[in-house]
Amino acid sequence: MDGIGARALPDPSVKETIATFFARDMTDGEEIFVGTNLPELRAAALLAHLHHGPNMRVMMAHTRTNLVHTPVIEHFELLTDWRAARWAEAYYTDHDIVTYQKSRRDSVFFVGALQVDPFGNSNLIGLRGEGRRFRMRGPGAIATTTNSSHVARFYLYVNEHSPRVFVPRCDFVSTFGWGSGGADARRRLGLPGGGPRYCVTPLAVLDFEPQSKRLRVRSVHPGVTVEDVVQATGFPLVIPNYVPTTELPTEEELQILRSRVDPGGLLRR
Repeated sequence: MDGIGARALPDPSVKETIATFFARDMTDGEEIFVGTNLPELRAAALLAHLHHGPNMRVMMAHTRTNLVHTPVIEHFELLTDWRAARWAEAYYTDHDIVTYQKSRRDSVFFVGALQVDPFGNSNLIGLRGEGRRFRMRGPGAIATTTNSSHVARFYLYVNEHSPRVFVPRCDFVSTFGWGSGGADARRRLGLPGGGPRYCVTPLAVLDFEPQSKRLRVRSVHPGVTVEDVVQATGFPLVIPNYVPTTELPTEEELQILRSRVDPGGLLRR
């Protein structure tokens, strides 16, 4: 943008940086499914759509829609909020969404997790206690098991980076990542989808080493060191010789986020 310096707006928050990272990995024409309506993931899909993806279709709050000409896109707390229907080109039930995704190979999906293991397998079911009891129940697999098996790729996103989240072995597996490792782990099971591409946390962006499919540090967020990430992870990570800092949003991207996508400042709280 002309005239004003690159940091004329207040510095971006970590959540704004995460949303921008996701948005830059999405391309025009893709279908983006934001099943949870989490602020960071919602912002990522909308930023991509408004910044460089005018032909994208975004599924939020059970609607499928194009929002390029919508000045401000109101945030709703609940995925099922009926007011989002005013944007909709189509309004889906859960069954419709799963059936539709099976027919598409350009869809992108997000998966949360209570636990993530070294190969990107994840757990939303719960944490195992003594005997057959749970010590904590999660939300359940919801649609993640089916959807992540068919989409072109999916992203793991967690709100906490600690040894209790990043564990050597998940108590349960609700979403299959790369199994026990290997570039052909998903093909051996006949899974048509592309698998997890990145795992993004409040500390870093992790990707998967191409041959072993072990989690690898791709970048660390501003103010975070590689050692911080290593200490917060319950298993050894692949560490490249050089690990950059996660790239910040541009002024244009921040302007879209703050004026059209997140005017209430959820990503800055």
